[in-house]
Amino acid sequence: MIITRYIGGLDKQTPITPTDFLIIGGGIAGLFTALKAAKYGKVVVLTKKTIKDSNTGLAQGGIAAAVHEEDSPFLHLEDTLEAGAGLCNVEAVDVLVSEGPDRVRELMQAGAKFDMKDGSISLAREGAHSRARILHAADATGEAIRQALVTSCESNPDITIIENQFLIDILGSKQRKETYGALVYDAKTGDKLIYIARALIVATGGAGQLYKYTTNPDVATADGMAACFRAGGQLSDLEFIQFHPTVLFSHDTQRFLISEAVRGEGGLLYNAKNERFMHQYHRMEELAPRDVVSRAIVNEMAMSNTEYVHLDMRGIPGVKERFPNIYRTCLKRGIDITRDYVPVSPAAHYTMGGITTNTYGATNLHGLYSCGEAACTGVHGANRLASNSLLEGIVFGNRIIDKVEEILSRQRIREEEIFDEFDNSQVYSPEKQKIDPFTAKTRLQNIMWENVGIIRNETELKKANQEVEYLYRNLACGDDILSYFEIVNMLTVAHVIIQATLWRQESRGGHFRSDYPTRDDINWIKHKSFEVK
Repeated sequence: MIITRYIGGLDKQTPITPTDFLIIGGGIAGLFTALKAAKYGKVVVLTKKTIKDSNTGLAQGGIAAAVHEEDSPFLHLEDTLEAGAGLCNVEAVDVLVSEGPDRVRELMQAGAKFDMKDGSISLAREGAHSRARILHAADATGEAIRQALVTSCESNPDITIIENQFLIDILGSKQRKETYGALVYDAKTGDKLIYIARALIVATGGAGQLYKYTTNPDVATADGMAACFRAGGQLSDLEFIQFHPTVLFSHDTQRFLISEAVRGEGGLLYNAKNERFMHQYHRMEELAPRDVVSRAIVNEMAMSNTEYVHLDMRGIPGVKERFPNIYRTCLKRGIDITRDYVPVSPAAHYTMGGITTNTYGATNLHGLYSCGEAACTGVHGANRLASNSLLEGIVFGNRIIDKVEEILSRQRIREEEIFDEFDNSQVYSPEKQKIDPFTAKTRLQNIMWENVGIIRNETELKKANQEVEYLYRNLACGDDILSYFEIVNMLTVAHVIIQATLWRQESRGGHFRSDYPTRDDINWIKHKSFEVK
């Protein structure tokens, strides 16, 4: 599949806005980084839709940090490495767990409020954690954090948040391996705009919408990953997609998450025969790593020819008060969690891989940084430990600004150079243009779910690869330019996911191949980065 340099054209009348820090994405990673950067210069934050549209606001369980006297960063490190199945970047994990407690305290200073018990922070335990270390705000922690950060950012005169700005392409020179800004599409006006900055920070989140069923919102279409890839950035570890095991069953593409914390508080899983089954799959039973629980559920569904298993929350003390959001959402669907089983099945949830960065958020392109789910520091390895995602966003966002002297020493590009560097002949144009974006998206989501999902094999992966290449060559632009841009991005990243999944001939963490069902530490303790040559 031939990946072109751009997906949008450029003309010399395009307006240009300069700033010091340009942050693409309005979730926890982008907003926390914006607060840090605003101490040193002007910050522009661009959001794809509204400031409310991100995975952060949907995060239920909480944020993990070793803040209790009976816990320690070392224990947190051990748990993260164990969940990561041998592929974590140990240096990155050490940064995460060591700096995490201070970053969480800064979140609290920014206005984030967590549940308290007897005058101290209430800490929950989740799957694969050896200690209770999850700070939470009932079952809507992400939303509580998001609201606090939005309030802080909006009150800061050096931060400008602009909504409905779709990232089309990253601008820069592939030859010099540097970036200097972004071409975006204003969904309100229909205009293209250019932003130039000393530092471009991509915090656009993950790629859940590539799959038929996901917990991710409709904005999670891998735009930042795709734009970085086209610009010459590297993508790593994209074979590792985390499927959350307990998602409220429905036939909707975006499904409602039933938090990991539910099983941490005592929720139990039952199959169609009304039998508990997790003891057959892992010593930690319901608190096993997410990949183990997801595959166990898939196996139980297959044996009983059902579309879901049951989650029993009835034995959790004060379940309505502990999980009010889950209670209300289930009740709207006729399920009372104090009396009824909850039907659950897995759905795509988190992208462990992404834009390759070092522990300071820097990519292989000068001036381009990334943090949050869009980035791949290697901190999650093959399988993310529950509630490490929110922590990752603030820890590595902060680390980007640790390099502020280097950032501010860069000169912004002269405006005329932008147009001199841009080559409109390198803009993507399908060969035949006969499949509309909506149809292509539906076909992509189905093929990714069926062939590149929880269980994979070479035959199905090659079939998926052929379908992705066919869709990529035959897209029609249609009347909705944003849908067109989105599906090009989704197909681009799907292509990389499939290549990575074919490359890794073993099973590990969030990557399971039925034709290579065992973990192979002799040959596969390694990573592969993909980039456009």
